[in-house]
Amino acid sequence: GETWLVVADLQGKAQNARITAAAAIDEADIRASLADKIEPNRETSFDRDRRAVRVRETVRLGAITLSERMLPAPAGIAADRAILDALRQHGLSLLPWGKEAETLRQRLGWLHRGLGAPWPDVSDAALIDRLDDWLLPFLSGAASFAAIDPGVLSSGLMALVPHDLQRRIEALAPTHFAPPSGSRVPIRYDGEWPVLAIRVQELFGLDRHPAIANGAVPLTLELLSPAHRPIQTTRDLPGFWRGSWADVRAEMRGRYPRHVWPENPLLATATSRAKPRGT
Repeated sequence: GETWLVVADLQGKAQNARITAAAAIDEADIRASLADKIEPNRETSFDRDRRAVRVRETVRLGAITLSERMLPAPAGIAADRAILDALRQHGLSLLPWGKEAETLRQRLGWLHRGLGAPWPDVSDAALIDRLDDWLLPFLSGAASFAAIDPGVLSSGLMALVPHDLQRRIEALAPTHFAPPSGSRVPIRYDGEWPVLAIRVQELFGLDRHPAIANGAVPLTLELLSPAHRPIQTTRDLPGFWRGSWADVRAEMRGRYPRHVWPENPLLATATSRAKPRGT
């Protein structure tokens, strides 16, 4: 029934061994007699369930654990470093990527792929390699990912962009496109080319293909029905009006009779409604 024994003699091997000679000893005597062989150790680990950094102190005598306890979470620069270590081990998905930060990252990624340096590489590998540059300066010393404001990620990403280029992001890779209908439609940058998913009625009257990067890069148009279902994908809107529009019009008029399907869309009024105002 003793917690600690000094074993003088064993018979047998491993788990089948029998103690034939031993003396009881308490932990205080162990610590006093073998103090030079006792090693305390602090381990910082990441708790995925709590999305937080935890610290555990273990005191060992060789392979024997004398004590183990949880310590308060680190704070300040120690917490920030622990957050970075967790990201290096488990990846950037731990971060609270909000819509704004994720969109900015996709836009910067497209600019880097299309224009190269000095637009920064924002791939997972590149961002993990440069955590000290873009994320560390904006952390607040908390040991929990829940304490990281999503706005911190946007600020960190912008810090990677040379100052003279920051004002050009919106001009080269805008977040939205303004069609003739007057609405603001978001542009997606999550693929090889920027994509605009838009109802076809909002483009009536437009005789040139929508483009970004000062007109140098045409958007990939995902033309949608009034129910936001895909009709056709094109990178040549004028060619679509002159070509397959007639077939699309014939099919869509039966499905959506309340909406306008003009023979010549270039002479029609763009609308985000079922019918243009005043009709």
